[in-house]
Amino acid sequence: MKNETTINTRSFLLLILFLFSTSLIALKTLKKVNIQDIRISGSKLFSQNDLVKNSSLTFPIRLISINTYFLEKELKQNLSLKNVSVNRELFPFGLKVKVNTRSPVAYGEKVSNGKKILGFIDKDGIFIDKKNLDEKNLKKLKIQVFGWKEKFKKILSEIFIAQENNEFEVVKITFSPNGFLIVEEKDLKTIFLGFNQNLINHQLLIIKNLKNEIKKNNFTGKIDKIDLTDPNKPKIKVFKP
Repeated sequence: MKNETTINTRSFLLLILFLFSTSLIALKTLKKVNIQDIRISGSKLFSQNDLVKNSSLTFPIRLISINTYFLEKELKQNLSLKNVSVNRELFPFGLKVKVNTRSPVAYGEKVSNGKKILGFIDKDGIFIDKKNLDEKNLKKLKIQVFGWKEKFKKILSEIFIAQENNEFEVVKITFSPNGFLIVEEKDLKTIFLGFNQNLINHQLLIIKNLKNEIKKNNFTGKIDKIDLTDPNKPKIKVFKP
């Protein structure tokens, strides 16, 4: 009988403890998050105010009301991040934000609402706003990209991958307002690639082969322009003094 009473007492105490913990957690989730409750890791570039300014949330806000998925999407887009994770935490209370910044491989320029915006481009072809990158830690970049648009990401990535494999050395990439692509290579000079993005891998292969042929045959002439808009019929113009 004594043992049964002891078991009942323990069960009652455990129930009380469980109810207390549950109530405490419920109260915590209803508590409002302030700016100082945001903890950032992964980069020292962004402050708590930067995160607040680049989200649609109005602080203070109840912890339970924060849609972390939507907030991650906003921050990733607005701060040019490679990745970001946002977690609601009770102990310690607040938001834990881990950011993963992008590494640029080229200088970039885009036009938005008729205004030129300077920035950088990463290996995935993503534009990084100048204000979202610490330029002090940058190595000198050798490539410039002009006329960046969202729809050019894939073709830029293809060019950067080929560049990374030491197939050639592009120094400038230009998209005209109507989307015509021109690249400038260190030795091959101006190369017209045109409008058809589906041809890029074929065109890059030709550029690689031309570069190899020049090295192999010790070509001493100066190439002026190469037209690869039709990669099956490449046209090479040699500079004549």
